[in-house]
Amino acid sequence: MDDETLAGFLTDLASPAPTPGGGAAAALHAALGAALVSMVCNLTVGKPRYSAHEATMRSARADADSARVEALALAEADARAFSVVTDAYKLPKGTDAERAERSRAIQTALIGAAEVPLRTAAVAAEVVRLCAAILDGANVNVLSDVGVAAASARAALDSAAINVRVNTAAMTDPGIRDATTTALADHLTSVATADGIVRTVGERIGS
Repeated sequence: MDDETLAGFLTDLASPAPTPGGGAAAALHAALGAALVSMVCNLTVGKPRYSAHEATMRSARADADSARVEALALAEADARAFSVVTDAYKLPKGTDAERAERSRAIQTALIGAAEVPLRTAAVAAEVVRLCAAILDGANVNVLSDVGVAAASARAALDSAAINVRVNTAAMTDPGIRDATTTALADHLTSVATADGIVRTVGERIGS
């Protein structure tokens, strides 16, 4: 992703190839939200009018920069995890031993494939937290971008959730499935916060 152009990524996304796919798109939503948080902080830091919020902005900027890097890494990791799943389904199943090994490989691959979008959801929830942290102290000229950042993070949460669930649906270990579902539900509590930020920004900009 570091060397990929946006046009190139979208061309790949639109192609008949299965990767990049929805998981990478979810991670990109999170990365976009994080980048917008960094932008708002950069346009607020150093301005006397917002000096009371300087420390918050600097801290949020550092965290947003890290979140952006992690989200882009997850976009790449999603393609690798998907390949592991498809490879597992291609394993031979002619004998009982082969079928058992194939089933084990599939279940292991599904765990890995669910973990990537689960991590994406965690990053998206972090972006929502950062949006909330900078909302009151943001440069008013880019307040709308805080709303867009929150909306992007919300899209990442929704998209990541779909990708987690498509993998947990095929899991046979109820303990792992339930633990993954519980972790996802925890991250999804940020959806309401993101919606609230979008509403607040709308009210403040008079929309």
